[in-house]
Amino acid sequence: MDSVHSSGRSASTVSADLIEQLRVLEEMKSAICGLQARVAVAFDLAQRAEQAEAGIPASERGKGVGAQLALARRESPNRGSRLLGLAKALVMEMPRTLAALNSGQLNEWRATLLVKETACLSVEDRVAVDEELAPDTGTFEGKGDRAVIAAAKAAAYRRDPRSVVGRASRAASERTVSLRPAPDTMTYLTALLPVAQGVAVYAALNRAADSARSTRPVESGGVVPTRGQIMADTLVERVTGTPGGYTGINLDLVMTDRSLFQGDSEPARLQGYGIVPAAWARAAVGGEQVAGGEPAVPDEEFQVWLRRLYTAPATGELLATDSKARLFTGRLRRFIETRDHTCRTPYCDAPIRHIDHIVPWRSGGKTNFANGAGLCEACNHTKEQPGWATQAVHADVQTLEIRTPTGHSYLSKAPPLPGDRPSRT
Repeated sequence: MDSVHSSGRSASTVSADLIEQLRVLEEMKSAICGLQARVAVAFDLAQRAEQAEAGIPASERGKGVGAQLALARRESPNRGSRLLGLAKALVMEMPRTLAALNSGQLNEWRATLLVKETACLSVEDRVAVDEELAPDTGTFEGKGDRAVIAAAKAAAYRRDPRSVVGRASRAASERTVSLRPAPDTMTYLTALLPVAQGVAVYAALNRAADSARSTRPVESGGVVPTRGQIMADTLVERVTGTPGGYTGINLDLVMTDRSLFQGDSEPARLQGYGIVPAAWARAAVGGEQVAGGEPAVPDEEFQVWLRRLYTAPATGELLATDSKARLFTGRLRRFIETRDHTCRTPYCDAPIRHIDHIVPWRSGGKTNFANGAGLCEACNHTKEQPGWATQAVHADVQTLEIRTPTGHSYLSKAPPLPGDRPSRT
């Protein structure tokens, strides 16, 4: 006999019910995403109408809408703008894809793939592709992401092959290099390149690995470097011009004096990366050995400069002096970058590009540490839109209150510095 719970229901029945719950919840998630899309479009239209009544030029209307949506959804401003674009495409141009999202036959990610692959088409052709694929009829039932992308690409090419080819030719303008953190004090350095250039770079690194593998000295611990390790080392050496890749490059490593001199375990913070272990930070400063036998940095011709940062004992807030200049430059700029680490807009992890006044200079705001905030370029432009306001919250240190045109407010607190342990209430 099958095992039976005390309630009288078999284990197989309970498991089946749990799976049914998961399916229903997934369909509800998709339906909520569809509703969010319709609400986003309605909000965009309402904001444009309000801005028109306020006399804002037509070319300026709609700016800041994506940022407001992002704050409401606890997303970054960049993600908010993309979600608004997705919502407009679904509501205004792809009703059958939206219907599939509402019914749970598509999730938000696959709906995004369909929108992305038809972005190069005119409105008429996009509507036609939406009708041809008819996702709400179960066209993509059981299909994975690749099948969805392939179907959308084929339908788009049949409708307007010239636009699809033009999109491919314009893709080279999107080439870029990005850096994002990886676990265990590693990073992902990613380059988006045209296919010919990408293949050429990879082939060159492969050739370098082939020629160096036979002559490369054995690393500490008797470990023979792998092909991938040699390729990575070669990339660093050729880009920086230095075998270790460190000479002439500034690394802002923030750590407490206890961690540096007394072996304390309080983690450090590396600008552009995030939290790193104290042992790794000490090794980076002193060229010592870290776990695994690798020195954190080469100890030859490597200079270390220490700059002391003083904090308020009770709050952990960095201290600084006023400046009569209008722009945040030099040490004051680096001071604020060290404090804020990334853009101060909530949920935005973009690198700091602008140091701007919390209380604007034109309104009497001072160019000092307390009135400065690190922002990415997009967020700095957004806060200049009508209806946006920012002020320091004096009841708490390093905290900003951001108010949007709808009257909603959001708090942004600077990340804690190494060694700062606020008391719990």
